Amino acid sequence: MADKHVVRFEPVGIEIEVDEDQTILRAAAEQGIMLMHGCKEGQCSSCKSFVLDGDDIDLDKYSTFALPDYEKEEGFTLLCRAHAYEDLTIELLNYDEEMIRSGLPIQEAAAEVVSNEPVTHDMRHLVLRLVEPTEIKFFPGQYVDIKVPGTDETRSFSMANTSSRDGGLLEFVIKVYPDGLFSHLLDNQLKVGDRLELTGPFGVFTLREGLETDLIFVGGGAGMAPILALLRSMAERGLQRKATFFYGARGSADLCFEKELRGLEEKLPGFKYVPALSEPADGDGWEGETGLITDVVKRLAGGLKGAHAYVCGPPPMVEAAMPVLATAGVEEKRIYYDKFTTTADPQQ
Repeated sequence: MADKHVVRFEPVGIEIEVDEDQTILRAAAEQGIMLMHGCKEGQCSSCKSFVLDGDDIDLDKYSTFALPDYEKEEGFTLLCRAHAYEDLTIELLNYDEEMIRSGLPIQEAAAEVVSNEPVTHDMRHLVLRLVEPTEIKFFPGQYVDIKVPGTDETRSFSMANTSSRDGGLLEFVIKVYPDGLFSHLLDNQLKVGDRLELTGPFGVFTLREGLETDLIFVGGGAGMAPILALLRSMAERGLQRKATFFYGARGSADLCFEKELRGLEEKLPGFKYVPALSEPADGDGWEGETGLITDVVKRLAGGLKGAHAYVCGPPPMVEAAMPVLATAGVEEKRIYYDKFTTTADPQQ
């Protein structure tokens, strides 16, 4: 059995025990501590923190874009890749005190495929039914890791549904990548009745409660999934907060869940859905917004002082959206984001 060490997080004053064979992030999640994170693969830098005391740390492979060598030498680390070999004190640079102690227990589960249907030429709507256990508690906007059958690899996917839906169902909107390990399975092999193993929930891309602030959602590609979960949750609970969902796609064939989103405009009096096409075809007959979704946000969102923003999609879109939202008045700490990175060999 691996040795355990105490890791203390400042400035929140929380201590956890961490096995040497666990990452610090995983140990925190298992103990109900919701630290900020994104990809869990050392690529997005969401969990970057600073080591105040202790230096016996080993990191799994990671991208030097997320943690440049000079930052590592200065004392920065990535909690999703860091293993502690002595007691440590770590300063959290990106954290949310409202969420940090509200974690749900991580569970392992088996599920079977209910449906696997295309919603665009390169995205699938995968629906699973939990078999054992028959229920997993999660916050709308969170994700699970799904094991790729026949391998030790996992892939992370956000649920598009809320945990209040009947029958132990989990819905996902998944982009199919050429030669992707899970994509190949999804596109060519996965059929109704097949079993999958999953672990979760993970993630902090969840609606902050007890507030009446305006909401701005910005999404692209499979970033539809967690935002759809948040909107469905708002409709189920009858929340009246003013909200706008800006969703970017290339052409009209890349749009999905249009009917449901237009229906949500009727259920949620303060909600508006604004799709935009960056490359509309001549035959699309498109009369809506055009251009990059971040440019559409800049043009239409207006002043956003006091608003909370949720951004989810490919990393370039997320990175472009952040300064646009900040310039419009959203406080940096109120921009919540989830970068949908692709799995690749980290660059260490």
